Amino acid sequence: MNRAPFAADPAASRGREFSREDSGQRGPRSEFQRDRDRIIHSMSFRRLRSKTQVFIAPEGDHYRTRMTHSLEVAQIGRVIARALGLDEDLTEALCLAHDLGHPPFGHAGEDALEDVMLRHGGFDHNAQAMRVVMRLDSPYPQHDGLNLSWELLEGLAKHNGPVDAPNWALAELDAAYPLDLGQWPSLEAQVAAVADDIAYDNHDIDDGLRAGFLTLDDLLALDFLADQWRAVEKRHPHAQRERQLRELVRDQIGLMVNNVIEHTRANVAGLTSIAEVRDAGRQLAGFSPDFAAAERQLKRFMYDRLYFHPEQIGASEKARGVVALLYAAYAQDARLMPMEWVEKLPPEEPARSRTIADFIAGMSDRFAIEACSAIYGERPGGLSNV
Repeated sequence: MNRAPFAADPAASRGREFSREDSGQRGPRSEFQRDRDRIIHSMSFRRLRSKTQVFIAPEGDHYRTRMTHSLEVAQIGRVIARALGLDEDLTEALCLAHDLGHPPFGHAGEDALEDVMLRHGGFDHNAQAMRVVMRLDSPYPQHDGLNLSWELLEGLAKHNGPVDAPNWALAELDAAYPLDLGQWPSLEAQVAAVADDIAYDNHDIDDGLRAGFLTLDDLLALDFLADQWRAVEKRHPHAQRERQLRELVRDQIGLMVNNVIEHTRANVAGLTSIAEVRDAGRQLAGFSPDFAAAERQLKRFMYDRLYFHPEQIGASEKARGVVALLYAAYAQDARLMPMEWVEKLPPEEPARSRTIADFIAGMSDRFAIEACSAIYGERPGGLSNV
């Protein structure tokens, strides 16, 4: 691969919070390849297979979970990174790690944890992802966390750009291992963020159509989707409707990816170092202004028609109730948690409540439902609407 001069270079990494514990005996990998592999082999990544993406506890096998979403983000991110001459391994690692802080039941679970943690600094899934990789998921005997590279951590911390007012979780971690939160991150991190947008913008359409929450007529209300649909019908006039709809989603992804590559190339023309990326003072990797406006319109459409669908809202309220019940139970009697969590539970606040929130946030949807059932003697109902 021809590396662009503004790409992150694993050989020039700023290192890791803890000195590396081996001398390469586990294979000839770059620093960023090592990051990717640590994420893939982590327990927190494995749990994503049973965490909500759009639909809570879906009964069908074909709906996306946080894990399949993360894999799809990584595929899109690598394509863009390769075209731009960026480090594909760092981009992939960031894509795979970006949702590790999501609690069970997606944003419904996050809202519930935010509510119960208001007195203790709140809860945010981006900051929680940092806690997961830096402190909670700890398979190594020498230190806490996965001990990922500085470049991976700063990109994860700045998933949505520079952080001017970090919450308590991110502030604690930044104090221990400074991540220059006020600067823009690498292009690899910026690409991972836009790959996330591309993946869920389009794959959530796919799942919404499959579930019957969206219809073709709904989609055709958006001019740019209607244009893509007419092109699909022209190319495949005799194909089954379901296959045409899958082709529409693929076309839309391709259109977005190509736009990002073209616009980003124009933005980085003439840059000669990653330092210039960080000092640019603005996002360099992303959609063109016109396309960004269309993408925002698509997001508003998805919130109106899918994410805030009445059945979705009903299931989300029940999911929030499950998380709230779990927190109340553990706060009242911590012995209901596994012994390894009881033994490390701090006696003082806010550390005690934050540790309880860590335990709940790590749960899969299935585990949370079973834990609530075991504590209260009744299995929560109404959580699956597909």
